[in-house]
Amino acid sequence: MSASNPTTIESPWARRALIGVGFLFLALFLFLPLVMVFAGALAKGWKVFLDALVDPDALAAIRLTLLVAAISVPINAVFGVAASWAIAKFDFRGKSLLISLIDLPFSVSPVVSGLIFVLLFGAQGWLGPWLTAHGVRIIFAVPGIVLATVFVTFPFVARELIPLMAEQGRDDEEAARSLGASGWQTFWHVTLPNIRWGLLYGVLLCNARAMGEFGAVSVVSGHIRGLTNTMPLHVEILYNEYDFVGAFAVASLLASLALVTLGVKTVLEWRFGIHRAGAAH
Repeated sequence: MSASNPTTIESPWARRALIGVGFLFLALFLFLPLVMVFAGALAKGWKVFLDALVDPDALAAIRLTLLVAAISVPINAVFGVAASWAIAKFDFRGKSLLISLIDLPFSVSPVVSGLIFVLLFGAQGWLGPWLTAHGVRIIFAVPGIVLATVFVTFPFVARELIPLMAEQGRDDEEAARSLGASGWQTFWHVTLPNIRWGLLYGVLLCNARAMGEFGAVSVVSGHIRGLTNTMPLHVEILYNEYDFVGAFAVASLLASLALVTLGVKTVLEWRFGIHRAGAAH
């Protein structure tokens, strides 16, 4: 007597309804806003659109956004690899605490995290008077924006690598060490090739969040036009000034970066999935 199959098979109508609801949700909350952004950016033609992007304040915001991402993403990549390697490959006291601290930015509002940096490094903060006396400026300057961005983005690489490295285990590293490989040789020739796709995926997510971060950066930046405004902050300023075409033009650039990120993410998921499937076999 064969065992009954507990799996339920939905009717064709149920499948079509679920697919339809999914597409309707995407159309209302993803595709329609994207269309509105690009339509608003091109509402007065290509010339006005391009003029908004080459405006000195817009160019300054673009440069600052790219600079902050170029600094914060490598820092978080190094931290993510180091933390993941320690958590997945070694046993030590405080491992659970370290994992909880890595998840901290997911549970703290970005605005609150920005306010913490203001309370630490602001003119009236704990370290503010000492920094001012030594001519060091963090809040309302690029260092503060970088610190806030690093804080809100540092879980992404680690959170991608920890389960991957834990699943891979320690056998490859132990075999390399038994053959006389040093710690650095083991990492470079064994660990890194095994995690390369997961690392690229985490870096991609980290970069996307770094370029689009608003809350924490808004608190520490001071909104100094042409100096401390990133692209999201510049969009807000233009929109509040009723320069809708300029706001949508810069927003469309951010949306384009998001679409590129989505495309690369899809490719990495495909390659990463193949890599993991091959490793499992």
